[in-house]
Amino acid sequence: MSYLANGLIGLVFAATGPIAVIMTVGVQGGLSTPQLSSWIFGIFFLNGLLTALASWLYRQPLAFFWTIPGTVVVGGSLDHLTWPEVLGAFVVTALVILAVGLTGWVRPVMAALPMPIVMAMVAGVFLQFGLDLVGAFGLDAAVAVPMVGVFLLLSVVTTLGRRLPPILGALLAGVAAVALSGRFQPPAGEAGWLAQPMLQAPQWSWQAMVELVVPLVVTVLVVQNGQGIAVLSQAGHRPPINVATVACGLWSLPAAAVGAVSTCLTGPTNALLTASGQRHRHYVAGVVCGVLAMIVGLLAPAFVRLMLATPEAFVAVLGGLAMLRALQGAFVTAFGGRFTLGALVALLVTVSGVTPLNISAAFWGLVAGMAVSALMERDDFAAAAADRAAA
Repeated sequence: MSYLANGLIGLVFAATGPIAVIMTVGVQGGLSTPQLSSWIFGIFFLNGLLTALASWLYRQPLAFFWTIPGTVVVGGSLDHLTWPEVLGAFVVTALVILAVGLTGWVRPVMAALPMPIVMAMVAGVFLQFGLDLVGAFGLDAAVAVPMVGVFLLLSVVTTLGRRLPPILGALLAGVAAVALSGRFQPPAGEAGWLAQPMLQAPQWSWQAMVELVVPLVVTVLVVQNGQGIAVLSQAGHRPPINVATVACGLWSLPAAAVGAVSTCLTGPTNALLTASGQRHRHYVAGVVCGVLAMIVGLLAPAFVRLMLATPEAFVAVLGGLAMLRALQGAFVTAFGGRFTLGALVALLVTVSGVTPLNISAAFWGLVAGMAVSALMERDDFAAAAADRAAA
């Protein structure tokens, strides 16, 4: 039962706050309800299938979902790129990840980009979710206060938090607050609760390639897969790094066809799957999580309709709470050791929102941070190279 519970909790984590992130990005980017439903179908059904298969074949938990930092980067581009252009970037990203996996360049690519600079860019991308969480108190305190209150209670009282994950408690508190206020308003004219994935044609765009492919590849290989590998290794597993990278590339192709962002080996979900039990049976939690994710994918329109029927503050608080730990971890990694000046520049440029050549600030933040570190933090590069050689 403990493995079933871990698999369920891993799925609940993915199906609560992270969905709110997609909803925030999609609604602000002008995506239609069918497009959002197809996106959620892709990230849950397709990745759930991969998770179940990989966990069973390798007898270890290998939870594949989607890149949340990449999702947020995409959201910043939807105000000047068309959706087909974004899908074209998804396809090219998948091919690049696949090529890196097949050639065995995963470790050199991960080593070439200092993690503090990458995570500073990620912190800049995530920061808006934290600000939206705070802003929700002024926008709709009747919803925000009970959600945050329950989240804090379950986080502090660990005996309760083990039975009811804080993010799920916040979700239930928000549902109760919305129901009591009488502001649950399902969109009119929407029919159907089962998934009807849309096959969507990508469109080539140099701007989308330059703006999105590099950040997406970096977030998948360095941020998300790096976290997933570290979590699984710490739990005593030996994740197949190259195989996982190839799987991310291959699975991102059909995901792009239905409008879903790139697949990755997730860190937080794998941490939940390995939270308890015997190591050689952790894979059971992975299989359970994958099967449940497929069910969520089949019910994607229902999830979208329910989320769209709630007040704006509900989604903002849920997404903000889900990103709190990720935002904290990004700042700690960015400024906890080497490359701090490059990390600071990457953060400032990303947060600034500047878009030279109409290319997103996340890309320029990464470029600027790397350039400043290369010029002014050479000792850190030398120390990092010495650490790799010693390892």
